Amino acid sequence: MAQGRGGLPLEGIRVTDLTIVLAGTGAASLLADWGAEVIRVEPLQNLQPVTRGAQAHPSPAFFEANHTWYFAYPDRIAGERPWNRYPFYHAHGKNKMSMTVDMRKPEALELIHRLVRISDIFVENAVPSTLEKLGISYEELREVKPDIIMLRMPAYGLSGPYSSYRSFGSHLEGAAGHAFLRGYPDTDPSMNEDIYYGDAVAAASGAFALATALRRLKKTGKGGLIELAQSEAVIPAFGDLLLDYQVNGRIAGPQGNDLYDAAPHNTFQCKGDDRWVAIAVGNDREWRGLLTALGEPEWGKDPRFSTQQGRFEHRKELDKHVTEWTLQYEDRWVMERLQQERVPAGVLNSDKDVLEDPQIKARGFFEEFDHPDVGTNKYPGIIWKMAKTPNSVRFPPATLGQHNDYVYKELFNISDEECDRLVREGHIGTEYGPHVP
Repeated sequence: MAQGRGGLPLEGIRVTDLTIVLAGTGAASLLADWGAEVIRVEPLQNLQPVTRGAQAHPSPAFFEANHTWYFAYPDRIAGERPWNRYPFYHAHGKNKMSMTVDMRKPEALELIHRLVRISDIFVENAVPSTLEKLGISYEELREVKPDIIMLRMPAYGLSGPYSSYRSFGSHLEGAAGHAFLRGYPDTDPSMNEDIYYGDAVAAASGAFALATALRRLKKTGKGGLIELAQSEAVIPAFGDLLLDYQVNGRIAGPQGNDLYDAAPHNTFQCKGDDRWVAIAVGNDREWRGLLTALGEPEWGKDPRFSTQQGRFEHRKELDKHVTEWTLQYEDRWVMERLQQERVPAGVLNSDKDVLEDPQIKARGFFEEFDHPDVGTNKYPGIIWKMAKTPNSVRFPPATLGQHNDYVYKELFNISDEECDRLVREGHIGTEYGPHVP
């Protein structure tokens, strides 16, 4: 167990972290944010997919050919250590440590066992066959540490016909039915952007599952295996539609911005370049507030709009009227004017807008850190607050292998000579070799 100061609730908890991409890394991040000592175990011999970049050594031609966020690096420059500059990694790497191990060699299992022996939690989210190749199973880890808590987060679970399938968030959301529900009635799923909602849900669910298991450990002294199928974590979010189909035979399909029977319920263009505001009117009081904000327009007296049901049935025409008004004003003014009348409304911020949003600034959500390979930037802070437990980001995302000395020399008590051998054999290091794509 890690040594803690007793300030944060998870101080003293140590996590062996073999996660990749977003769902597993997100779950581990939530634990790290509240004091757990999360140690990422990373190989030097291959770049973990997406997690630390699209390529270990991207060329100038790579940047010319790829322009989306997935391939983004600060200033579109790879730098000497691109794997430490990748923004996606920075999004989930704060408050964590990094050690390196050559997963291809038999000794890797022994080194992982050393870490498990002094850990409380082991978490991973790879396809099940990956751990099988490494020789890692819950039964084996329990032999090493009888009360270990193991969280496994495969896309489709450890059993069933899909258990061996490889998947990113877009795939598992499709299997769960979520991708079909998103979008607009006059478009097909190919027009939808990937939002990776399932990863976010699985991350939060995984962290909660681990907190529950820690509570059980404290009460009974027993660890256990937690199996969290990411696709199954998504399905309860639209359980009402599944029940509707079972009892009414109705397939929901894509709804756009409609929400029965709210109207207007949409995003509306405002004055300026690509500026929008979302407005949601769900009852007669909010409808009256909307009309007051709009200056009691004549069309508001139309009998078709006198009831909530009528407004929903004629929502397209109603949206045209509201758009004529919103186009005259800036998005923030529209939001604030409607909020004055207690009408739910909010601006659609870009990423730039979020960093400058007065609400976010007032709460001090973003925290500024200096990183050796990226420089000084603002990082998302802790996503919830405890009244009597002050908290903040403790340190920026770890560079690859940054904590090798801490793990190998302090935790494992390995001699300098032994560490030198592990360096020569490719276990310990801080850079991907030029042969790594």
